[in-house]
Amino acid sequence: MTTRLVSGWPPLGAVMLGVLLGLGPSTAARAAEDVPRWMGTYVFPVTTLGTGRRAGSATLILEPTFVYLARSRWSQARIVEAAHTAASLLQQCDVTIRWVRLHLVDGPERYADFHVPAARDLVRRLPYPKPTVYFVRDTRQRIAFDAEAIGRGNSASRPELQDTVWITEAVRDPGIALAHELVHVLMDSGEHVDLPRNLMRDETAAENRELTPEQCARLRATGQANGLLKAAGGPRPAGRRR
Repeated sequence: MTTRLVSGWPPLGAVMLGVLLGLGPSTAARAAEDVPRWMGTYVFPVTTLGTGRRAGSATLILEPTFVYLARSRWSQARIVEAAHTAASLLQQCDVTIRWVRLHLVDGPERYADFHVPAARDLVRRLPYPKPTVYFVRDTRQRIAFDAEAIGRGNSASRPELQDTVWITEAVRDPGIALAHELVHVLMDSGEHVDLPRNLMRDETAAENRELTPEQCARLRATGQANGLLKAAGGPRPAGRRR
């Protein structure tokens, strides 16, 4: 498996903009440092764990965008492993993740943790294709979760966060948690079930990996209706995309 790093833009553009606006170079530089900055992108193929074959034979394609914060302890390797696990779990519903773009973002301390005001600002400043998964350091929400999904039904007061997932460093079983939250987004539902070994139980665990035919039908239908799933086929993603 190979990855490609696409280098980020230099901060010079922001400094020059500040100069043009009549700000001094130091003021412009501080302004540039006070916003989130894209640092680079890795594009990697996803292989389903336990099968030894490249994902790509399933009927519907999911193309999530991943973003991780430089101030967190998330590593590329941990995120890639989570992607492989999640792809394997979603294939039971004939949903395939073939490629993922993983963007590295740096910026002020306030963006490192999930907190709705900062998250809304981050998404406005650096919009990425949806669904978008953010790997953050921690959460500063009053009701704290290790991972949180925001679909269409629960984003009326925070529309920028529609179709996003936020996963903290503390999450247990990252790949299972990632699949669990993506299913929430694809179903546009926060519902949990009590079925044994089901992926959508309220707490993620290594043994909770199954989805019922009814759950699969719902996520496929809703995911397609909301434009998050598409028919198989089409080119591989470009290396650089904002």
